Amino acid sequence: MPDPVIPDDFATIVTDDTGGGPAVPPIVQTSLFTFESVDAFETAFRAPERHAIYTRGLNPTVRAFEEKVARLERAEESRGFASGMGAISATLLGLLKSGDKVVCVRNVYPDTYRIMTGLMARMGIEAVFVEGTDLDAVAEAMTGARMLYLESPTSITFDVLDLPRLAAIANYAGAISVIDNSWASPTFQRPIEHGVDLVIHSASKYLSGHSDTVAGIVCGRADLISEINRVAYPSLGAKLSPFDAWLLLRGMRTLPMRMRQHHRSGLSVARRLKDHPAVSETRHPGLETRNETTLSGFSGLFAFRLKGGAPAARRFCDALKLVRLGVSWGGHESLAFPAQLGLIQPGLTNPFQVFGVPDDLVRLHVGLEDPEDIWRDIEAALDQCE
Repeated sequence: MPDPVIPDDFATIVTDDTGGGPAVPPIVQTSLFTFESVDAFETAFRAPERHAIYTRGLNPTVRAFEEKVARLERAEESRGFASGMGAISATLLGLLKSGDKVVCVRNVYPDTYRIMTGLMARMGIEAVFVEGTDLDAVAEAMTGARMLYLESPTSITFDVLDLPRLAAIANYAGAISVIDNSWASPTFQRPIEHGVDLVIHSASKYLSGHSDTVAGIVCGRADLISEINRVAYPSLGAKLSPFDAWLLLRGMRTLPMRMRQHHRSGLSVARRLKDHPAVSETRHPGLETRNETTLSGFSGLFAFRLKGGAPAARRFCDALKLVRLGVSWGGHESLAFPAQLGLIQPGLTNPFQVFGVPDDLVRLHVGLEDPEDIWRDIEAALDQCE
């Protein structure tokens, strides 16, 4: 099994928290900062991006997290948020206005689809959804577009996209390119190196790695982050707390090691699923042969389908013992999510239905437990499906 390729400087970046002094960076748990004089206060007010005044604007612990992710992603600047959707919402609403058009790949994160077809539509922003693997369709849709929004691999279907060519298409159209890079983390994919303008993470996932934090971040070109900071960030209020930033800094110290294990265990389980008689299809990017890819490794998240249809998928999930059922991923624990649940969410615009996600599909996150223990649990559950 090939080993993933991790940049040589990653270990240094994820462990370099303080540059000396305490081994663990302090939590600056305060809502505001005080000043000794009006002159000092005025200096801070004139440059709030460089001076801590109020934690919703600048906080040293949050800033340490932002700077670390920016270094990992090779970005000029970054901004942390209280959730992944906080980062997504501020990016979209900070850079788009009424009359603008965004082109988005299909099978995007469901709440991204919902904000584009809900709140943004009410604001007069048009969203067009296309197959990200069809470069001609993307290029055609980009006429008059202000933004190209990407995921690679895509949510639930795990299609891998040609990021350099898509970024070039966006650039040719005079549009901003944005990608949600939560699946690969900066360990295995650095879209900015391939021409993408902005990178978003649900930091709740692999950056945290411990299922104890909800957070998000956007990083990339300094001018675009400045515009997000000016237009959206102060008004939306989705600030990242100092304590959550501290948890993220703690979690990121083990990011390369965790991602290496997710890569190995995920591929091992995916290959066994591919050959199992109860499985009709396994959608893992590492199972496909490609000459060129921007991925230098694979995370532990992928999907598979059961030959017995939706009833078999339900029996499989109910029979799991070690693998638990849950909606998120990226932590130490293995998780399964049956797509049939995503098809029945009442009162919500449903991208699973719109994009035709099959009800026999199960999304699986292979965690950090022993891979043989994980497989034994999955194999025993599959026995209930034949």
